Amino acid sequence: MVAVVVLAAVIWRVGTGPFVDGVEAVDARALLAASAIVCVTTLCCAWRWTIVARGLGLRLPLPTAVAAYYRTLFLNLTLPSGIAGDVYRAVGHGRASRDMSRAVRAVVWERTAGQVVQAVLTVGVLLVLPSPVRSSMPFLALAVVGATVAVVLASRVYSGDPSSRWRRWRATVTADLRDGVLRRGALPAVVVTSAVIVVGQAFVFVIAARTVGATAPPSRLMPLAMLALLAMVLPSIAGWGPREALTAVAFSAAGLGAARGAAAAVTYGVLVLAACSPGAVVLLLDWLPGHSSWKMSRPASKQRGKVVVRT
Repeated sequence: MVAVVVLAAVIWRVGTGPFVDGVEAVDARALLAASAIVCVTTLCCAWRWTIVARGLGLRLPLPTAVAAYYRTLFLNLTLPSGIAGDVYRAVGHGRASRDMSRAVRAVVWERTAGQVVQAVLTVGVLLVLPSPVRSSMPFLALAVVGATVAVVLASRVYSGDPSSRWRRWRATVTADLRDGVLRRGALPAVVVTSAVIVVGQAFVFVIAARTVGATAPPSRLMPLAMLALLAMVLPSIAGWGPREALTAVAFSAAGLGAARGAAAAVTYGVLVLAACSPGAVVLLLDWLPGHSSWKMSRPASKQRGKVVVRT
C-alpha cells in the first residue's frame, strides 16, 4: 500500500512523461550491455548462495543455483513485495534437499550478507564521491556503527534461561554465521561476489541514466546509482515505487532534474527485467510434467561446515 502511494506521488509530481520516456529510450545497445552485466551478477549471486548453503551443510550445484537465481530475479521483478522469488527459491531448495529449515536460512543469510556489503559500499561511495547527501554521511556512518555495537552488546548481555527460545535462536544464528558466512573459506568469496554484484547493478543504472540523456560524469552518477539501489531494498510493487521516488529526489538535488531521474529509474527497471527474462524460461520449464530445475544427483549427509556424499 505504501509503495502504491509513493508511486502515485511520483506520477503526481513529475507526470507520466518520464515513465513513457524511460521505456522509449531503451535501445539494443543498452539491452545488450545490461544483459551481459546481469549475467555476471547473477552468476555471482548463485555462487554466493552455494557457498552459504555448503557452510550450512546443504549441497547445491552451481548450474542449479544459476537457474534458480534467474527465476528468483524474474519473480522478484514481476510480483509484489520484491521477495517472492526468494521465498520460492528457499522452498524449492528445501523440498529438493529435504531440509526446509536450513534451506530457508541459507537464502536469508545469503541475501543478508549481500545487503551488508551493499550498505558498506554505499556508505563508502557516498563519503568519497560528490552527492546530495555527502555532508550527512559521516553522521550516518557513526549511527550505523553505534547501532551495530549496541545490538552486539545487547545480545551478549541478555542471556535468559539456557533452555529458552532466545538462547536457542541465538545459538542457531551464531552457528549459521560462523559456518555459512564467516568461515575462512567463505568470507572472502562472499565479500567479493557481493561487491561485484553491487558494482554491476550500479553500472546498469549508469547505463540507464546515459540512455535517457544524463550527461553527468560517472563520478556524479555512481552515488545516485547507489542511492537508487538502496531504495530497492524497501517494499515495492515488483521493484517500482521507492526506486523512482528516491531517484527523482536525488537527481533533483544533484541538479539533473527530477523528471530525468524518474526516467532513468524506469529505464533501469526495463533493462533489468529484460536481462532477467531467462528466469521466465526456467519457470515455464518447471511447469512441464516430469521436468525440474532442482537437480540433486546424489544425496548428501548434512554436517555443519561441510557436505559428505554417501557412497
